[in-house]
Amino acid sequence: MQDLMYLNLFDKITRVRTRFCFKYNETIYFCVPRSLISRAIGEGGRNVRKMSEMLRKKIRIISVPGGIEDARSFIQSVVNPVTFKGVEVRDNEIIVNASTQSKASLIGRNKRRLLEMQKIIKDFFGKEFKIT
Repeated sequence: MQDLMYLNLFDKITRVRTRFCFKYNETIYFCVPRSLISRAIGEGGRNVRKMSEMLRKKIRIISVPGGIEDARSFIQSVVNPVTFKGVEVRDNEIIVNASTQSKASLIGRNKRRLLEMQKIIKDFFGKEFKIT
């Protein structure tokens, strides 16, 4: 229900329709087609700033992944500024290779970020998510 409220507000402010909205690390992410990102952000970031003030949360707008080949760029845009070495796609899982410090940031306290990312990857790609 909360996500529907976010999507309706996003549509009203940006005039860009999307069906993809999720939370990761206390930030609300909206996924729009790559060609509409600048329109959704608004002139000088006006739309993002307005939504952020209304919801009192950080807002990020990223591009919708076209398929499994976009998994690396999608994951990188979600976890930014945390970096990782690489992404490996196997049969039914996506494995992220990261250094010790990055691994700790990706997992988070009480595995909170790991569980959030597993849900996101399951929704977008239908695969399991692991960190090594």
